[in-house]
Amino acid sequence: MTQQATIATDHLLKDIAVVILNWNGSSMLAEYLPSVVEHSAAAARIIVADNGSTDDSLAMLREHFPMVELIELDRNYGFAEGYNRALAQVEAAYYVLLNSDVEVTPHWLQPLREYMDAHPDTAACQPKLLSAINHSMFEYAGAAGGMLDRYGYAYCRGRVFDVVESDKGQYEQPISVDWATGACLFIRASDYRVSGGLDARFFAHFEEIDLCWRLRLRGRTIACVPQSTVYHLGGGTLPQGNPQKTYLNFRNNLTMLHKCLLPAQCRRVMRMRWLLDNVAAWKALILDRNIKEFKAIRKARKDFKQWREDFPNEALLLAEQGFTPTPSSAPDIVVLWQYYFRHKRLFSQFPQ
Repeated sequence: MTQQATIATDHLLKDIAVVILNWNGSSMLAEYLPSVVEHSAAAARIIVADNGSTDDSLAMLREHFPMVELIELDRNYGFAEGYNRALAQVEAAYYVLLNSDVEVTPHWLQPLREYMDAHPDTAACQPKLLSAINHSMFEYAGAAGGMLDRYGYAYCRGRVFDVVESDKGQYEQPISVDWATGACLFIRASDYRVSGGLDARFFAHFEEIDLCWRLRLRGRTIACVPQSTVYHLGGGTLPQGNPQKTYLNFRNNLTMLHKCLLPAQCRRVMRMRWLLDNVAAWKALILDRNIKEFKAIRKARKDFKQWREDFPNEALLLAEQGFTPTPSSAPDIVVLWQYYFRHKRLFSQFPQ
């Protein structure tokens, strides 16, 4: 049998595709891809989708990782559209959207696959994310599963705002969550396609939370399966405190609320968010003396107002089509109140 025929047959047997989106990340790939190859190649196809890199990523991959498939995009489409374009070229039952700075562990795919096979109502799940720098700590970007509070603020089991917990086995139970991290997102290809995938207009940040919410509007569930563990470096694209990250987080978060809340509820939430976002902006300017952060928040709100009419209310459209949304898994709280006024800094301290 020729090598090409062997690869084609192998693809038919492997219905999981681990897809890593790369942009000028040669050094990250060189460091973290070996663990993915070692612990995934027997169970999944491994694909790097290159977002128009100008470094030596492609040459390095061809030389050192010939077993990894390549998808070459003609330019940098951002996280959301980059994945949409790449996954449109991949046939599989399950996709794993995996950041290039993730170290995986032996048999990491097995618990995720087994959970999905046993729960056909679940559209997507994530493993437990621990820090690649300190393996005893949860990682900011997803920890042990994501939640949303009453006003759309995202937090995690194991991470509330900037307070990250150490992993002491307190979140070992598989559980339904509001969102699964895009750093390591295990998702049914059929759900990805029917939902339209990631919203490319977001470019980056909040796109996976928006996708998970839209899946829940279709009556699907999202889960965290902590029997699978990976280690995430994090902060590789835009670090915390970067004004562009602040801008994208605020703009995209407001856009997600506009899309995913029914109109009457959205109006109530947006009135409160106007107040809270302005408090955040003026705090950045007056208390933190950070004029760039102030401008980023104000610009995010301005740009959201200018483009919000381009986004239909998906909650209403899906309700009219007869879908019954899956309720939020999060406690009905205001996380800002719990954190700043009641001094509850850990997820386990919140009312459940």
